[in-house]
Amino acid sequence: MDERIEKWLYDIRQSIDEVNSYFEEEEKNFKAYQKNIILKRAVERNLEIIGEAVKRILQKDSAYETKIRSAKNIVGLRNQIIHAYDSISDENIWAVLINHLPKLNEDVDKLLAEK
Repeated sequence: MDERIEKWLYDIRQSIDEVNSYFEEEEKNFKAYQKNIILKRAVERNLEIIGEAVKRILQKDSAYETKIRSAKNIVGLRNQIIHAYDSISDENIWAVLINHLPKLNEDVDKLLAEK
């Protein structure tokens, strides 16, 4: 595995771990998330980092498009957060946290284990 790709995979893992750490004290609760602007911005920032790392991985080696589930969607979310910030839906971000981040974490763990 290319050193840069490995580094970006570790960046993704770190961002996922950071997001998960925001919910260590309390259960994930959508209503509480919606009311906490600092938490929302922290989550969005980590999703930006994840999206940028996936984008760089795909630019370096397009084969990772099949190794990372929803790779193009992850990059698309990053673009939306950065460029269309006024159209971000709390519901969409929450769905990513609940449904997609655990799958991405599995993919990253698998790829790092294969190195």
